[in-house]
Amino acid sequence: MTQNKKTPVKALLKGLVLIGTLVCIGWFIRASGLEHMFDTAWVDREIRGRGALGWLLFIAGTGLLTGIGLPRQIPAFLAGYAFGAVAGTVVAVLGCGLGCVLSFSYARFLGREFVQAKFGKRIAKVDAFLSTSPFSMSLLLRLMPVGNNLLTCLIGGVTSIPLLPFVAGSIVGYTPQTLIFALLGSGIRVNSTVRYGLAAVLFVGATLWGYRIYRKYRKSGVEAVDGEE
Repeated sequence: MTQNKKTPVKALLKGLVLIGTLVCIGWFIRASGLEHMFDTAWVDREIRGRGALGWLLFIAGTGLLTGIGLPRQIPAFLAGYAFGAVAGTVVAVLGCGLGCVLSFSYARFLGREFVQAKFGKRIAKVDAFLSTSPFSMSLLLRLMPVGNNLLTCLIGGVTSIPLLPFVAGSIVGYTPQTLIFALLGSGIRVNSTVRYGLAAVLFVGATLWGYRIYRKYRKSGVEAVDGEE
């Protein structure tokens, strides 16, 4: 009985720490202007001409900043500026993948018990749906032209989705948009027709993929979820 009483308190404390630290991080970023320091001047000063060290520094910086909420488009553009379109895409995707790992792991360690204790059956249904095909669902979420990267990572962390397929699906899903912004950063002009055409293809592809996953879920998982008390 003592252990059962302590578990909710522990989960609540972890949840409060998660919320509190996110608020503090958001305040620190705004107060310090940290997101504005990650610009072309910083790239010229710290990245260019430093070889592998520059690559590693850019990946680490991207991972840290996207892990606390920096939009992925900013490092994608700067990576194109620093390394060119193709290499820039690779570097930016790796950095964003690192950020995904950081925020996912953070939410899993601090927020999972709190969310499960607080929302119970609601999160169980979301969890069951996402767990049907973790890689495909993660890829789908990244391809859809809506949503917030940090929030998606945090939600993934409080479910039972394994880290590896979530991050792998995210990395693949990051790539198309990252390529577009890396092209822009490298100085290659991207025709608006090409941008809109690619966006339309991604949207249609994501919709069809989502329909396929939904059918798979209906066949294999929804009965178990609906049968819960």
